Amino acid sequence: MTSQPNTGSDPAAQDMSPEEIQAVIDRILAKDVPARNVKATDGEKAVLGRAQAISRQEDEHTSYDGDQQDLDERRALRRVAGLSTELEDVTEVEYRQLRLERVVLAGLWSEGTLADAENSLRELAALAETAGSEVLDGLVQRRAKPDPGTFLGSGKAQELKDIVMATGADTVVVDAELAPSQRRSLEDIVKVKVIDRTALILDIFAQHAKSREGKAQVELAQLEYLLPRLRGWGESMSRQAGGQVGGAGAGMGSRGPGETKIELDRRRIRTRMAKLRREIAAMKPARETKRANRRRNSVPSVAIAGYTNAGKSSLLNRLTDAGVLVENALFATLDPTVRKAETSDGLGYTLADTVGFVRSLPTQLVEAFRSTLEEVADSDLILHVVDVSHPDPEGQIAAVRKVFSEVDARKVPEIIVLNKADAADPFVVERLKQREPRHVVVSARTGQGIAELLKAISDGIPRPSVKLELLIPYDRGDLISKLHETDAEILSLDHGEHGTRVLVMVREGLAAELEPFINHD
Repeated sequence: MTSQPNTGSDPAAQDMSPEEIQAVIDRILAKDVPARNVKATDGEKAVLGRAQAISRQEDEHTSYDGDQQDLDERRALRRVAGLSTELEDVTEVEYRQLRLERVVLAGLWSEGTLADAENSLRELAALAETAGSEVLDGLVQRRAKPDPGTFLGSGKAQELKDIVMATGADTVVVDAELAPSQRRSLEDIVKVKVIDRTALILDIFAQHAKSREGKAQVELAQLEYLLPRLRGWGESMSRQAGGQVGGAGAGMGSRGPGETKIELDRRRIRTRMAKLRREIAAMKPARETKRANRRRNSVPSVAIAGYTNAGKSSLLNRLTDAGVLVENALFATLDPTVRKAETSDGLGYTLADTVGFVRSLPTQLVEAFRSTLEEVADSDLILHVVDVSHPDPEGQIAAVRKVFSEVDARKVPEIIVLNKADAADPFVVERLKQREPRHVVVSARTGQGIAELLKAISDGIPRPSVKLELLIPYDRGDLISKLHETDAEILSLDHGEHGTRVLVMVREGLAAELEPFINHD
């Protein structure tokens, strides 16, 4: 075998074997193939068959995550590949499993580097896998701007059709939000269903929404996305008219100005959207009442926010033993979870787990989930969780902060929590530490850095600011108990002849209540 000279400029690429090169290609395209003889470098496991936007950690749960009964319920119906949809017996309807959708990905590289375009396609592969599909292939088109007709251009669209036919795919997923005309034109060429990134994210939200408010928010976002994309053809969309010349030929009793079916559908959608907005507005006072109670009692609030699959729920479980659902998938949890916690010196605060963000988060979702995202804007401190094992953590930080700006949360103090440090490149961790001055390096799975994070939370939340010296009679033991239970910081406590002398830091609301017991000696 004659060796060919390697003209590549990358020394690492020159040393890669054909098996390793194929492994890289498979990982980029998220192809579900078994691992071949791939040599892993020291301290790194070769993982194939999983999109890189999904964590490579094998241990999905820790003892802090609880029984995870919600996850068992979610996985009770599994989608599997290779099952025919043709039924030999009608009784099979109850027991058959859902066939896995087979998809091909397509994206544009119009700005940034090639690595940015590939990371975006990897994330799209992870979204498709989370939605319950099998990713077969993917392509990236280099264009200055999208083609107004087919988004990709006629030549690349024809190439995409050839890939769809060769792989046997039944769906094409485009890594952008398509105009209705672009989607129709692309479907006419590739001859299979075409969906865009927004529709894919909305589908995942629809699968994972559990609470009544969450389901209403997702349905509202889906209807807002669907309204300008209604389509139809033939007599189903024609005018209602009478006589022999009428499009429907309905005859007497149907003559009049008429209304097309697509107009009827649009009117029904607008009516449903108005009803959903009223329902969501009616649910808002309950959350505001709880939030007002916390403010009245001066309970500091800490919001856990960040990119999807960064480990927010795992971190909440590690800090509070909340036992909320944890899954190695994008947008696993949508409904906010609030839990009570305490600092080491007994100061109480609340921890709120919020919905995850993603690059190019659909505007419909930001608007529909605005009431949920208010937990972030109204908090006293934000724990911005970042997955440092991700190929592009800086891009994740920028995407999350863009959403912070949209919900007016940029003024809230922020701590960058560099999570999954046990699976990250130390050089990447060090790079982010240099970029973000206020940071904590943790691992929710192993417990690394949790003590430092708790101290950072204790230092970051608002502390009692009014210093009082009190003399509390022995028959008012309820006040002593209240100082121990509420947000007060007892500096010293001494039992004297006439009562208990207490030096304490309290908040302004409690200071007014304790004013009669101030010691003026």
